[in-house]
Formats: sequence, C-alpha cells, structure tokens
Amino acid sequence: MENMNNVTEFILLGLSQEKEVNVLCFLLFLLCYIAILTGNLLVMISITCSQLINQPMYFFLSYLSLSDLCYTSTVTPKLITDFLAEKKTISYNGCMTQLFTMHFFGGIEVFILIGMAYDRYVAICKPLHYPVIMSRWRCILIIAASCAGGFLHSLGQFLLAIFLPYCGPNEIDHYFCDVYPLLKLACADTRRIGLLVIANSGLMGLVTFVILLLSYVVILCTVRSYSLENRSKALSTCSSHITVVVLFFAPLLFIYIRPATTLPEDKVFALFYTIIAPMLNPLIYTLRNTEMKNAIKKLLFCIMGKKGNRLKDILDSYH
Repeated sequence: MENMNNVTEFILLGLSQEKEVNVLCFLLFLLCYIAILTGNLLVMISITCSQLINQPMYFFLSYLSLSDLCYTSTVTPKLITDFLAEKKTISYNGCMTQLFTMHFFGGIEVFILIGMAYDRYVAICKPLHYPVIMSRWRCILIIAASCAGGFLHSLGQFLLAIFLPYCGPNEIDHYFCDVYPLLKLACADTRRIGLLVIANSGLMGLVTFVILLLSYVVILCTVRSYSLENRSKALSTCSSHITVVVLFFAPLLFIYIRPATTLPEDKVFALFYTIIAPMLNPLIYTLRNTEMKNAIKKLLFCIMGKKGNRLKDILDSYH
C-alpha cells in the first residue's frame, strides 16, 4: 500500500508546540504512565495470586486491567517521548500499526465492560442460577468473544485507513494516529468512508453504552427489593462499573458519533479514554472494594516479607 502513497511518514503535532509546556507535560504524563503500569499490574497480580481469580467479576477485572495496559501502551510511550523530540514523526507503517492496535485493545475493553455488566446482572437479578450461568467456561468464552469483537472492529478501521491515498500534507493534528485525522489528509473523497467510520466506531460505542445503561437500570430496579445491607453492597459494586463506563464512553462518543470532522478539543477528550481512564480504573475498582484491598494488602505484605527476609539473610552473612 505504501507504493500508492507519496507519504512515507507522518508528523504528529501533539498537544502543544511550546517547549516549556512540553517539558511539564513530559513529567506529568510520565508519572501518569507509571501510575497506569503500577496500578493495573497490582490489580492483575493481586487477583491472579489470590482466590479472587475464581470469581467471574474479578476474572473479568484482571483482563480489563490487561487490556488497559495494552491499550494505553500503544499511545502513551510515543506521546511521552514526543514531548522531548524536536520533530514528532511516525512512519507510515508505524501509524497504521498504532491505529490497528489501539482500536483492537480499545474494542476488547468495550466488550469486556459488557461482559462485566452481564456478570453483575446475573449476580443480582438471578443469584440462584449465577454459578451455573457464569461458569468458568462461560467467562473464558466471553473473553474470547471480546478479543474477536475487538479484532473485527479494529480490522474495519484499519482497512478504511490503509486503502486511502496520502499525497501530502502529512501533518496530523493529534498525538496519535486515528481514523478521522487520517481522513483529513487523504487526497480522495472520504465522505462515504466517514459514514463507515461512524457506523463502525460511533454506533458501536453508542449501542454498547445504551446496553450498559439499560442493564444497570434493570439492576437498580431489582435491588430495591433487597435488604439495606445487600442493596448497599450491590450499589457499591455497580457504582464502580458505572463510573468506569461513563468515564470511558462519554469522550469516546463525543469524538466518533458525529460526522467525520476533527476539532481542537478532540485531543483533550481523547486523553480521557487513552490515559485518564486506564489510570483511574484500578483506583475506582479498589477504593470501595474490601476484597480487592485485602488481596492487594496480602500481596504487598508477601513482597515486603520476602524482601525483609532476604535483607535479614544478607545482614546475617556479614556476622
């Protein structure tokens, strides 16, 4: 495909052109990325190394953290290094790879959120049938379906972008390669392709968002008949899910549900679902969850205990 284009690389304009601002942003987003890595790895390891992995909700949460890690890692490291780079460039192949992987892991995250909402619906609305419906095989099937759905969504975005001719200019007014900024650079009529992007990303996001909201409406109607203690526990779990869903989908819908145009605000809104949501998800799911907090404490105590014993052995060897 590259032979059809005059463009072999793209220039990413990024978030700012001012050096002082870029240095501050470098430090800020470096800390954010460290927080993302630490938080999500801590959640994954805490769940995997405890009995929580046997519970569907935490099984899905571990995969949500993994998809968050992969998703943000397709964008954030490049963004961080570009803050200190004189020329923010990305090759044609690198751009298309970033486009594919970002939508692939983003699609997986969307479908995992649906799986988590379904899990909460079954747990609260059909508690007697929960162990049978949410068997380990069913959970694995949901994760496999999420990966397949993410792949099909990403493949659609990728094919729409890669078959377009790019004759120049090659400046992308964004900090990563996405479909709408690329459509703006294509030297061809992209109106029909823009509609396909809306159908693929916009409508998929909107339908998913509506399904998730409806599932939580049903759950909230069901918990009204529960005792105060059980109702509080159910609402606490669901509130975490709803927070994550709104934080992820609200900016995403703002960008993809409208006609194929780019706005200066897009870069700011994109930060919410590429960096801020993956950074806050571990906090949202652990701050109000006693089981997760206990699992993390046990993991940290285990690590500190091993380090303490190792330090003691080293000191004893000197005597």
